Amino acid sequence: MTAERSVFYISDGTAITAEVLGHAVMSQFPVTASSFTLPFVENVQRAQAVKAQINAIFQQSGLRPLVFFSIVQPEVREVILQSEGFCQDIVQALVAPLQQELGIPPAPVVHRTHGLTASNLGKYDARIAAIDYTLAHDDGISLRGLDEAQVILLGVSRCGKTPTSLYLAMQFGVRAANYPFIADDMDNLKLPPALKPHQHKLFGLTIDPERLVAIRQERAENTRYASMRQCRLEVGEVEALFRSHQIRYLNSTNYSVEEIATKILDIMGLTRRMY
Repeated sequence: MTAERSVFYISDGTAITAEVLGHAVMSQFPVTASSFTLPFVENVQRAQAVKAQINAIFQQSGLRPLVFFSIVQPEVREVILQSEGFCQDIVQALVAPLQQELGIPPAPVVHRTHGLTASNLGKYDARIAAIDYTLAHDDGISLRGLDEAQVILLGVSRCGKTPTSLYLAMQFGVRAANYPFIADDMDNLKLPPALKPHQHKLFGLTIDPERLVAIRQERAENTRYASMRQCRLEVGEVEALFRSHQIRYLNSTNYSVEEIATKILDIMGLTRRMY
């Protein structure tokens, strides 16, 4: 069995890029990891403290910590490179070949990737507006302003509508509303009149009844709401509604919220708005 390794994600900014790329690389290996995320390592003093932390783990375990970092300032970067970690500069590995292709030198700036600057202020404001819209239209709270929605998610309670809507808003700046079908709807399940004019924006989420039972049991154990019979009834009725109205839908059982959101973007042809 491979010993647990310590993994550091270090940046002079938010460390989001270091985490995302580092996690992507680490996912290729069957290694158990103990992770440390250290953002805003912006000066030599802070870098020295991080170096000491890396070295202490190496001395204790005898295994070099794996270090994924993205740091602009050379003097700060050099301190990290002097540590006992196995250091990978995730941005510089791509900058050099790109510089050769473009024929121009890079002009690195701290916090450029996720910082708030004049160049990305409009995009940032659009993302905040998308989050506000999504919160105001969560779980059928409001059916007003649906003409502003880019997607309207439908499904039974606890199938993943809210986390998917929020992820679409926060990560991609998509204005997402969602509407739940509840137990009281099942005797005569219909598409609400307020949703019919927006059928081209509707997207259904469904889930295996067994998984739905497990999720609902955590919220309301030993209730009708969480029973297998009720979950099977609701899923069956809602899927029939999706088919009868030709609403595109996705079974969310085996997908993460990131995968669900990305599949919705792809299926509906929505544009990602990255920041």
